[in-house]
Amino acid sequence: MISETFTLGGDRPLRRLGFGTAQLTGSGYWGPRGERADALAVLRRAVERGVTLIDTADNYGPDLAEELVAEALHPYPADVVIATKGGVVRTSDSAWHIAGRPEQLRAMCEASLRRLRTETIDLYQLHRLDPEVPMAEQLGALDELRRAGKIRHIGLDSVSAEQVEAALRLTDVASVQNRFNLLDRESEAVLGLCEAHGLAFLPWFPLANGALTGRAAADLDEIARQHGATRGQVALAWLLHRSPVLCPTPGTGSLSHLDENLEASQVGLSEDELCTLNALQAS
Repeated sequence: MISETFTLGGDRPLRRLGFGTAQLTGSGYWGPRGERADALAVLRRAVERGVTLIDTADNYGPDLAEELVAEALHPYPADVVIATKGGVVRTSDSAWHIAGRPEQLRAMCEASLRRLRTETIDLYQLHRLDPEVPMAEQLGALDELRRAGKIRHIGLDSVSAEQVEAALRLTDVASVQNRFNLLDRESEAVLGLCEAHGLAFLPWFPLANGALTGRAAADLDEIARQHGATRGQVALAWLLHRSPVLCPTPGTGSLSHLDENLEASQVGLSEDELCTLNALQAS
């Protein structure tokens, strides 16, 4: 049996299969994707279905995703963990830049607090490390916000194993958010560090199974057929089986796709099936 829960930072229990809000925004995370009412309905259904981890970012929209989360879910249920990100400024659907100076991070966090209508953000993730600013200054700013009660836990996004180790020498970190899925295992070393230190690993792009072709696709399709499941459900189930610290947050703007994703937690994979999936490679 796989564990359905994880305790973030040692004090915030959550269900491992969460919901990400990027797909509620348009192409390039710019503007809305569809009707506002539809986005609100998806967010509310997610929580009704037992999701307790909502992952968003200030540059999704920009601002829009956080506003949708607050409109749909505030006042937040006590068991819901809101995770957001700062440190990236999006200026169009194809242009963005990193902004990691302490004063920028403080301003971004304050703006997220206002949009999310909360006094404390459960998990505030540094969306990208700014190469022009010392890591100690960036994490120092987040530490100050934590001491002030503005954020509860600090997370990192798109980092190497060496950067995780360096960050842990500077402050307490509760999570890492890197790309990781059936086809992309480049962050295996980061996952190992998360397991060793009890950090949550929020894999982004968790459903990257569309590129599977040939024998790999046939193997995945056969496993899906055996379980009466979809490729996407098997891909999510594999993540839940792969490590107890993996907390995928697949996003969608569709109620039916949301329900499909959440059913992935009911797909129990055998050892043989896991071996087959572990060996899959993109063609």
